[in-house]
Amino acid sequence: MRLIWTVIWGFLLSLMVVYVITSMTGSTFSFPLAIVLTVLFTLSSVVLGEGVIKDDSSQ
Repeated sequence: MRLIWTVIWGFLLSLMVVYVITSMTGSTFSFPLAIVLTVLFTLSSVVLGEGVIKDDSSQ
């Protein structure tokens, strides 16, 4: 379930980023770029959440 929510939030955030950047540059909206950013956001979140960042259970 965590992965599903990660993909949903990654998709929404990537749509927002692509919309803002294309609006600022005056170019057209690129949906494939939003999909690529979704994959990048999801992979980085999963790698950081499952592998790199660990809970400190010594306390």
